[in-house]
Amino acid sequence: MSNGNFAEITRRQFCRLSAASLPAIAFGGGFFAHSAPPKQNGKRDFDILIQGGTVIDPSQNFNAQLDVAIANGKIAAVAKDIPANQARKVISAAGKIVCPGLIDIHAHVYEGVGIQGLSPDRGWLAKGVTTVVDAGSAGYTTIAGLRKYIGSTSQTRVHALVDIGTLGLVAGISGTMENMAYVQPKETAEAVKSNKPFVVGVKVRLSKAVAGSQDMEGLRRTREAAEAAGVPMMVHIGDTYSPLRNILDQMRKGDVLTHCFHPEPHGLLDERGKILPEVLEARQRGIVFDVGHGSSHFGFDVAAQCLQQGFLPDTISSDLTTRTAAGPVFDFLTTLSKFFCLGLRVDDVIQMATSNAARAFDFGLPLGTLRPGSEADVAILELRDGSFAFTDSLRKDRTARQKLFPAQTIRGGKLFEAPRG
Repeated sequence: MSNGNFAEITRRQFCRLSAASLPAIAFGGGFFAHSAPPKQNGKRDFDILIQGGTVIDPSQNFNAQLDVAIANGKIAAVAKDIPANQARKVISAAGKIVCPGLIDIHAHVYEGVGIQGLSPDRGWLAKGVTTVVDAGSAGYTTIAGLRKYIGSTSQTRVHALVDIGTLGLVAGISGTMENMAYVQPKETAEAVKSNKPFVVGVKVRLSKAVAGSQDMEGLRRTREAAEAAGVPMMVHIGDTYSPLRNILDQMRKGDVLTHCFHPEPHGLLDERGKILPEVLEARQRGIVFDVGHGSSHFGFDVAAQCLQQGFLPDTISSDLTTRTAAGPVFDFLTTLSKFFCLGLRVDDVIQMATSNAARAFDFGLPLGTLRPGSEADVAILELRDGSFAFTDSLRKDRTARQKLFPAQTIRGGKLFEAPRG
């Protein structure tokens, strides 16, 4: 890998990296043959037909020029040369990528409550993302409001994690978990259970600015709540009081470690820049490693060192808020594209944002796939060539030769055009 701009990993190197570094989630296996072209019968059987695009669907090992047909809000067929006269609306995707609707498992969408919530429809939907997970904007006292006023009214599919701290991000102040009176596992577990399937897990923030020296007690209470509710935890690390070893010891298979490439103390690397053995052991136990870019949680140098040692993230997420939409995050596709600076291919980042992300939580239905019968959630993207500068959370820049841009999004069979500009 080169030292800064246009970093590259050879195909042989990446195959070794992928085999070594993505076991934390059971990705499924085998090649799924796409369906044959539907027979012409003179009827318009499909609502939408997407023609001529390159279909990239890691859940089915697809990377080929295929057509995608949609009927009644479901994927009806994926095949070559589906006749245009069988569809009511035809979309040309020539020269574009067609993939499952993207899934951002770390977002903040509680618009109007607190200071960071961004509308999911404005920040994600027309930009290729059909499902977002709000990562702890609400605690047990306010989660029902998030479900009612955001989850039930958004055209984007919204799920949520309940923050173990009662205040979540509503207050927008530091030290919200230093007082354990605001950390109630029993009430949190009850809130999770009463708001399922909207709620898919419990979130805890362990940085010193939030938990102080109480991080391990906060984590213990989070685990208590998650186990009582039968859901995983998402654990926010970065500048924690306690070392990462202690935190990983308390995590179970299926729990998500977010901000995995943060540049702050107590990260994945030792003082020599080597992956900590407890990190490798945690991956073997089934801990999911998530990017969670955010304002201060993603460093190019840390990510590059991890990738060079064969340690890739399982999922890429944005941690997008009203603040980070102005930079350095900007949006989900920009976050994905930053990994082109580090040598990943478009197939790889799409896998991390579709089939991998779909397995991080129990969403109650198949997502992250274009298999016939699944939800008609589709992203049509442009992969543009050029010279694109990207910035990490330390305001360090790297350059990539490619960047993803949104073209159109289909959510549940309904078409949304990408914003212009």
